[in-house]
Amino acid sequence: MALGVGIVGLPGSGKTALFTALTRAGAGDFGKEHVGIASIPDERLAPVADVAGARKVTPATIRVVDVPGTGAALLGNLRQVDALLVVLDAFSGAHMPADDLEALQLELVVADRDHVERRLERVRKQAKSGDAGLRAEVDELGRVLAHLEGGASLAAWPGELPSGLEPLTTKPLIAIENGPGGVDLKLEAELAELSDDEAAEFREGPSALGEVVRRLTDALDLITFFTAGDKETRAWTLRRGATALDAAATVHSDIARGFIRCEVIRWSDLVECASHAEAARRGLQRLEGKGYEVADGDVLNVRFNV
Repeated sequence: MALGVGIVGLPGSGKTALFTALTRAGAGDFGKEHVGIASIPDERLAPVADVAGARKVTPATIRVVDVPGTGAALLGNLRQVDALLVVLDAFSGAHMPADDLEALQLELVVADRDHVERRLERVRKQAKSGDAGLRAEVDELGRVLAHLEGGASLAAWPGELPSGLEPLTTKPLIAIENGPGGVDLKLEAELAELSDDEAAEFREGPSALGEVVRRLTDALDLITFFTAGDKETRAWTLRRGATALDAAATVHSDIARGFIRCEVIRWSDLVECASHAEAARRGLQRLEGKGYEVADGDVLNVRFNV
């Protein structure tokens, strides 16, 4: 499943503007869930593509989900995202961002409590069969529910949580103040309708959204690797510590299944050498196996046979 981020916020905070700014897509119908794709900018991609003579250049992307409210049912639609962007109103003067953040964190706790409570009811019924594993899960879920009812998040749970629970309160949470000192989301949403060059003329410095994306990649501990070919050069994201086999699976499951070996070169070495052949001649390109830990900035060429 593609890497995903959910946007939450109180009504009028600017979360739909953030969705529009990140995805460059219209938000669609009011009161509906919005789903779009945001590009992750990377200044290394263009020079790598130039070396490859790529006809198509594709940045890494992330799936963005914006739900229309903060109720438990709506927040439950974000259980499969990897992180949460919390938009705080810092422009109207009617809200204190710190107070709103606390309120939203409590909403997440309540949503997790309701989720655990429903699962406990379901498992309790199933446990009437006498299955020892289900009875043990009932006891464990009861302890988790008591923890949540005490107002604590599951990020503070002192142990492993039941499998498949998909809690909201363990996800990285990135607070974004919409207003002075933060991000002007209304402006960024308007600039998203322009080309990059046109938008740059209206900004005083780099886009504030770049900092949002940086914080997101840091929170998820992501690295970027590249595949470079003349048809397409592309950036991809991986969790830090992932292997060459993981990278192959990110590109395509067939490539991972038929993995033989991986040619690896640092993006800067490839750009300096101006070709894979010259990099290989200088000994800067090497062969690695499935267990190689991919480094940020690696250019990979996976050899495979299906």
